[in-house]
Amino acid sequence: MASSSSSDNKPNLPLKKIPGDYGLPLFGPIKDRYDFFYNQGRDDFFKTRMAKYKSTVFRTNMPPGPFIASNPKVVVVLDAKSFPILFDNSRVEKRNIFDGTYMPSTSFTGGYRICSFLDPSEPKHTSLKNFFLSLLSARHNNVIPLFQTHFSDLFVKAEAQLAKNDKSDFNSLNDQTSFNFIFELFFGQNPSSTPLGSKGATLVTLWLLPQLTPQITLGLPKLLNVLEDFLLHTFPFPALLVKPAYNKLYKAFYESAAKALEEAEGTFGISKDEACHNLIFMVCFNAYGGMKLLFPILLKWVCLAGEDLHRKLREEIRAAVKDAGGKVTLAALDKMTLTKSVVYEALRIDPAVPFQYAKAKEDLIVNSHDAAFQIKKGEVIFGYQTIATRDPKIFERPEEFVGDRFVGDGEKLLKYVWWSNGPETENPTAANKICAGKDLVVLMNRIMLVEFFLRYDTFTADIGTFLLGPKVTFKTLIKVSS
Repeated sequence: MASSSSSDNKPNLPLKKIPGDYGLPLFGPIKDRYDFFYNQGRDDFFKTRMAKYKSTVFRTNMPPGPFIASNPKVVVVLDAKSFPILFDNSRVEKRNIFDGTYMPSTSFTGGYRICSFLDPSEPKHTSLKNFFLSLLSARHNNVIPLFQTHFSDLFVKAEAQLAKNDKSDFNSLNDQTSFNFIFELFFGQNPSSTPLGSKGATLVTLWLLPQLTPQITLGLPKLLNVLEDFLLHTFPFPALLVKPAYNKLYKAFYESAAKALEEAEGTFGISKDEACHNLIFMVCFNAYGGMKLLFPILLKWVCLAGEDLHRKLREEIRAAVKDAGGKVTLAALDKMTLTKSVVYEALRIDPAVPFQYAKAKEDLIVNSHDAAFQIKKGEVIFGYQTIATRDPKIFERPEEFVGDRFVGDGEKLLKYVWWSNGPETENPTAANKICAGKDLVVLMNRIMLVEFFLRYDTFTADIGTFLLGPKVTFKTLIKVSS
C-alpha cells in the first residue's frame, strides 16, 4: 500500500493549475473562517473542498484571517505524497510560521523569537535545538521511575473520584500530573516546592490560551457564533493580560533551572535570559501542552477499541514485565510490539498538532497521487495531517483505529506518521524541525499504557471534546483480576 513521496521541480504527472480561490478581499477569508469554525467544522472544511475540486491540493484561506493574520492565503496539501514537502527544509522555510499564518507577539516570550519560530538555517536555531537535545538526553534514565511515581498518584485519585462520584475527569487530573511530572523531569524538583506551589498548571494555561484562541472554538450555541468569532478570532489578545502569570513562571523556572541555564550559557552560547524563556516555551507549550492532548487522545482510542484490545495489551504488557523480574524497563518495553503499535496508531489517526505550515523558498513542483502542481516562491503551504495520515492509497481501513497496524511489516508505514513535524523514521537534529522530544513522547505514551494495564484489566469512559482535543471521563476502572 505504500507510495513514495515526490516534491521536485520535474513533475512526474501532468502539470495542473492548483484549483480553488481566496474569494474577495476581507470577505473571502471571513467566509472561510466561519466555514472552518461554525458552518462546516474542521474536517468537513477540507473534505468538502477536496470533493468540490476533485483534488487533494487546492487553494483556500486558513483562519484566523482578518485582522490577526495579514495574509491568510495558503496552498493545502492533503495526501501522503504531497505532504512531505512541508518537511523539506532545503525548499521550504519555517521562519515565524509555527502557529500558521499568524505569529503571537514576542511579548508572550520575553521579547524573543522562540526556537519553534526559527528556521533551521538561523544560527540561533542550531544553538537552542542542541541545548534541548542535550537536556533531554541527560534525563532519559529518569523518565520511567518519575512517570510511575506521578501517574500512580493520578490513578489513585481517579479511583477515589469514581468511588465518590461514579465518574472521574481524566483531563483535569492529567493536567496537574503532567505539569508536575515534566517540571520535575527537567529540573529535579516538584513544582510544589517552588513559588509555583500547586498553581503551575493553571498559570501555564492562562499563558497559553491567548496565544491559541485564534485556533479554537468554544462550541457555544449558534446564536453566539458572531460574538465568539469577534472575541476570539478577530483581534489578538495583548500579552499584558497574562504578564503577571508569566512572570511567576519565569521566576520559578529561572531559579529551578539554574544548572541548565549555566549549561546553555557556558556550552551553547545562549544567554540565561533567552535560554529561560525558551525553556518555558519548550516545557510548557511543547511538552506540557502536548501531554494535555496526547494522553486523552491515547485513552480515547484505546477505550473505543474495546475489551479485545484491552485483553491483548494487558497480556503482552504483563508477560514482558514478568520476564523482566517484575520491573518496567526499556528492554521490557521494547518487547511490547503491540503496545508500541497502539501508540503509533493513536498518533497517526489523531495527531495532537494536526496543522503544519511552511513557506516556499523557490518555485517548486509538488506531486500528489494524481497530478503535479506548481507552487510559487513565497506562497504558504499548509497540511492538515489528520486527513493526510488517513490516505487510503497508503493505509488500509484508514479511518479505523487498528491497534496492530504497525506490528511486523507494518513498521514500514511509519514513514507516513508525521505527528512530530517529520517522519517517524527520522530523528530530531539541529538541522530539522522534528520535535526535540519526539522519542520522549513515544516513550511516555508507551509507559502510560503499561502502567494502566498493569493496574487495570479494562475500563469504560465517556468521550467528549474540549477546545483542541478529546475529553475523557472514566465510568469504570476494572482492577486486575486475581
